Parts: sequence; structure tokens; C-alpha cells
Amino acid sequence: MNILKKILQRSFLIFGLTAMLCAEKSVAQLPVDWVNPFIGTTNYGTTNPGAVVPRGMVSVVPFNVSGNSPLNQRDKDDGWWSTPYSWDNRYFTGYSHVNLSGVGCPELGVILLMPTTGKVDGNHKRYGSEMSQQEAHPGYYSTFLNKYQIKTEVSATERTGISRFTFPAGQSNILIDLGNGLTNESGASVKIVNKQEIEGWRMTGTFCYNDGTERPVYFVARFSRAAESYGVWKKMPEMGPEAAWSASSNKIKYYQSYGAEMAGDSIGAWFTFNTTNNEEILVELGVSYVSIENARLNLNHESNNFDFEATRKQAAEKWNKALSTISVKGGTDDQKTVFYTGLYHIQIHPNILSDINGQYPAMESFETRIHPNGERYTVFSLWDTYRNLHPFMSLAFPQQQLNVVQSMIEMYDESGWLPRWELNSTETHVMEGDPAIPVIVDTWFRGIRDFDIEKAYEAMYKSATTTGAENKLRPDIDHYHSHGYVPLQEKYDNSVSHALEYYIADWNLAQLAKDLGKEEDYKRFLNQSRGYKNYFCPDFEMIRPKLANGDFLPDFNPRQGENFEPSPGFHEGNAYQYTFCAHHDIAGMIALNGGEKEFVKKLQAIFDEGHFDMANEPDIHYPWLFNFVKGEEWRTQKELNRLMAAYFKNAPDGLPGNDDTGTMSTWIVYAMMGIYPVLPGDMNYAISEPVFDEVKIQLDQNFYPGEALVIKKSGTGDKIKSISLNGKKQKTFFINHADLVKGGVLEIKQ
Repeated sequence: MNILKKILQRSFLIFGLTAMLCAEKSVAQLPVDWVNPFIGTTNYGTTNPGAVVPRGMVSVVPFNVSGNSPLNQRDKDDGWWSTPYSWDNRYFTGYSHVNLSGVGCPELGVILLMPTTGKVDGNHKRYGSEMSQQEAHPGYYSTFLNKYQIKTEVSATERTGISRFTFPAGQSNILIDLGNGLTNESGASVKIVNKQEIEGWRMTGTFCYNDGTERPVYFVARFSRAAESYGVWKKMPEMGPEAAWSASSNKIKYYQSYGAEMAGDSIGAWFTFNTTNNEEILVELGVSYVSIENARLNLNHESNNFDFEATRKQAAEKWNKALSTISVKGGTDDQKTVFYTGLYHIQIHPNILSDINGQYPAMESFETRIHPNGERYTVFSLWDTYRNLHPFMSLAFPQQQLNVVQSMIEMYDESGWLPRWELNSTETHVMEGDPAIPVIVDTWFRGIRDFDIEKAYEAMYKSATTTGAENKLRPDIDHYHSHGYVPLQEKYDNSVSHALEYYIADWNLAQLAKDLGKEEDYKRFLNQSRGYKNYFCPDFEMIRPKLANGDFLPDFNPRQGENFEPSPGFHEGNAYQYTFCAHHDIAGMIALNGGEKEFVKKLQAIFDEGHFDMANEPDIHYPWLFNFVKGEEWRTQKELNRLMAAYFKNAPDGLPGNDDTGTMSTWIVYAMMGIYPVLPGDMNYAISEPVFDEVKIQLDQNFYPGEALVIKKSGTGDKIKSISLNGKKQKTFFINHADLVKGGVLEIKQ
């Protein structure tokens, strides 16, 4: 009976809380109130609910993926794991202060703050605590540590984090753990400046296990009051014969009141306070990728003098301003939450790298440079984001997209090459292709042009023409130049995926060459972009890896590569997911596949037979390809409605897989608005059925002539009957970017 009573009480409590939240949403109606930061925090979405502001360098994230605890379903100490947080886990070991969102490889997740009580213990497998009562909003996160009865709350500015810990009475500690973390690198240094301040650095790097990406991140932390005692710790190595004279072999050694610098792999520090019941102690922590001095400068400039509520309010206001760029009417509460959470995730990366004084580490070096204007950005997962995130930024956040392009050109100035997958001014060499080209070209054609286009063209021309031995971005380009394709040289060399990316990049470069009056370059690169036809196999009627002698790969299985299984010629996919990746030449691709009727049949079969992969990038444009065949556009509506319902939810597993620094979130935001940029560099959006009755995009008039674009849905049918822009009926299921940014109403009638 008592158990039943407790269950009923808990059920009523949950029901009451849910009702309160729904009531608050219906009253507030602010975009920030519709964000659920827990979406994507399981099912390998690799997002996190930590506190961050738009494009912030710092994100204060609960770290609960370490310690080999039975409270965790997945743990980085047991195997590969790429995120500092998982919704399924309950073993909390601190708040990390530099993190990535939505990526597929472990990196960063360092500089951990952990509140405890009682005796100081630097071993995270012992000091961790079960977490409960989680709460997250844009710019704010809170959880309760059951082991210590401590309430924890965090918020952030662009370059600093703030933590508020509410302690019970007795001995309370705040640990700074520089040994634990998500990165594959180790090594750190720490120095206690005084009883209220600490400084140091932590090494990061080896993203996706690639050497050459190592870089320290510097920090300064301050406490709201002086500690009663403090010290540092270091994990000692396992000793041999000398262990007979030492009690610290393979153990943590503690150095009380230690004032000198301490360096090592597994080190940390603690500050101890004698607290009264419910006493709050706050920590402000600033970071920099340049120096400790700059971390202190960032902290001094952005600190609110331990005013947690002021920081939290500022963070919420920044998010609300960013999210208010787009407003929606109609739709369900869950649909609004999925939409605004997607818009939220889009604005986490790329993020600021430059300090408050404009300094940042130069690309591929440790030289310090000063950004001339705006802000230097980092975290360019371009193989993912070139497909939709950067065109979206151009439409909704053009100033930020301009910062992206200016940052990429600076990277070329500093290293001699445009980036592919850049992280904190290092090239990680992850994924393939030449994805900076479509990003820059697409930005140019969308009318964002305040950058050195001739220097950008020089950089793009270099990667498209330099021989393989000297080409950092296209090392396998020689056969591509001479024969029009990249041959399979090794069993799993991703050769077809490489070439398909080169074709799209070269098509974009051809369009820019034509626009700049470089006619011979236009012809050359356009011709290079048509080489995809080399891979078309008449026997299978699809693309197939090809050997250097011109023969197709024998024993070909087009299904091989499903579920991220290794596949000859293809990266993270198979022939079905790459066959229609020559969408820079739709007419040629349709002809190659036997005409419009056969093309539609093959494309529909990919969906019907389960070959479409919503969790990865190569085929995410497929649903909109039906729009290219007159009379078949209804299939786009059908597939999009099915995919949106199946894979995108207001729940922790509400993303189909890795968000890939906002790419999957961009997909759902576009799909719900009813437009999609099928091909970067092509200014035509494909039209589909919007989820909402009305979507209003505030246009930045520093870049575009219109004040606002309204996408309006009307009618109750299950197919689109007509499309009109400002009353003028459109003849196709496409609308041009230049027309949209003049503003007005795009009406889609069903």
C-alpha cells in the first residue's frame, strides 16, 4: 500500500509539473521557451544539454560518460564514445568547459569542475555522484548530486562559464580535474594563484585519432569567496623496486597548500570551504586558445561579478534574439519544439575562436594573430555542413556566414590551404572532398560578397589543379585529372566518395569561374564535374567502384556499407546512398538512369526497399529529387512526411543519428519550413509542404532588400496544388533565392 501510494504521488507530481510546463509555454510564447536541449542526447545524436550562448567558445556541459559506473549504460572508459553527455547515463563527474556538439569523434570535453563534500578524493571513479532532477534551457543547466546533496547550476557567456553550487553544511570542496576528459590527448598544468583563483592549461587533440591536431586550451577560474584550504594532486606512475621506499606508487598524491606550478597527465586541484547549510559558492571560468593572460582578459571582460542570475538572463536573451529570426504559427507543441531546438543546434557551431582582444592561434601553427574585423570562427565540419547548414546561415544569419567565409580565407592565408574539417585552427583531415569550395561559392551567389573573392578563387583553383603528391585536400587527384575518376587502389579507400565530392566542388568552381569571366576555367571545371558518368555500371544500373585499368570492381555488392560497415569505394554508406549524388547535373543523371520514368522508379525503390539512410549526409537530399520530374513532386511530400514523423521527435532520441554540428538539425528546420537547397551553388530551393501554417523569416537588410519572407500554407489537401510568390503563380516546384530575399509571401496551397 505504501509503495502504491508513493507511485501515485510521483505520478501526480509528474503530471502537475507537465501541466505547469505546458501552461508556462502557452503563456510565454517566446521562441526560447520551445527549445528542448535534451533532444539528440541519446540514439547517437551526440548533442548535449549544457549551457552555451550562440556561437560561444565555452559550453558548460555535464560530464557523465566516465567512471565505469553501473549507473551508466555507455561509458568512454569502456570503448569509443564521442560526447561528454548521454541521457541514458547517471554517473556525473563534473562540468567540462570546452565541448563539441553533434560530432562523431571524441575531442575536447576538458577542464572539469566537480563539487563534493567530505574528504578530498581526486579519483573520478570514486568522487562521481548519481545525478537527478535535471533541468535545461538555452543558456542554463541544472542537476542535483544525490551523493553529496548538492544542487548544481551553470550558465555561460561567449568565453566564460559560471557555476553555482549550493552545498550542505560541513566541509565542501570544488575539484578542478585536468586528467579526466573526452579528448584522446593528455597533459596539463595548473597553478593556484591564491585562495580564490587558479590558472592553467589542458592539452587537447588527436581528433578522430589523427595526430597533428594537438593544441592546449588555457583557463583562469575564480571563486566567489576565499577557500579555507587548497592543494593540487597528481597520479603517480607505477614504480618498480623504488616502490619499497614510496607509498604513492600508482596512487594519487596530494600536495596541500601547494603554490608552485604542477604539470603532468593526471593532475588536478581542490579548494575546500566550510559551508553553512544551503550556502552558495560560485565559480567563474574563462578560457582562451592563445594564453593564460587572454583567458584572464576574457574572464575580466565578460564576468558579471558572480551574479549568476544576470548571466543566465543575458544568455536567455541572446538565445531569444537569435531564435526570433524565425517565427512560426500553427503546428503542434511538439512540432514547435522540434523546430526551435533544431534552430538552436544550428547556432552552436561554427563558434568563436578569437579572444575579446581579437587574438587567436593561426591555422596550423602556434603563431598568434589578430582578427581584423568580426570574429574568427572554428569547428568547420564541412563535409557535413556544406550541404545545408551554410546555405541556411546565408539566408537567416548572413553576417555569421560572412564570418565563416572570412575565417576560411584567413586559414588559407595562414596555412596555404582551405579547410576540410578544421578544429581550433588545426586541420583534422577527417572525411573527404573539397567542401570549402561549395560553401564559398554558394555564399557568393547568395549575395554575401564582402570578402576577397580573387584570393578565395586562388585557393580553390589550387586544390582543384595541384598534383596529388603536393595536394593536401585532393591527394588522389592525378587519375581524376587524366581519366575523370578516382580508381579503387585499396579495399576500403573511399575512392568513389572522394570523386563524387570533387565533382560537386568542381561544378561549383565552374559556376564561379563563369561569373568572374574566367571562361577557360569554366569549361575545364565543368568538364571535370561530368566525370561521375565513369562510375555508372550498365549491369547494375548504378554507380560502382572502378579500378585503375578501367574495369569495374568485381564481386560488387551494392548493399555493402549499410550501418557504417566498411565498403569498397564508399565512405559511411553504399552504392544506393551515393548513386544519386551527382545532383549538380540532374539532366545528365536522369538520362543516365534511363529517363524520367526509370529515374523516379529507381529513386522510389531506394525509399521503399529500405536503402535510404536518414542518419548520414550523402543521401539526405534524395527526398527533394522527385521535384525535378514534373508530375512526381507529390512523392517528395510523401517521403518527407514519413521521415519527419519517424526520425525527428521531442525526446532525447529525437535525432536519427549524429547531428554533425547542426546538419541534421538544419535538415529538419528546412523540411518543416517547406524549402530546401538541394545543391549548394544552385540558388533554387525545392518546394515542399510546410509543417506550419505560417513561417516568417526576418531578413537582414544589411544584406538583402526585403524586410521579411513569409511562407504560408493554405488548404486541406494532401498534395500541393499551386505555389505563388507575392501573388504570382510559379510554374515549377522551385523558387530562386534572389526572389525570396526581396521579401513578401510565398504561398503554398494544397
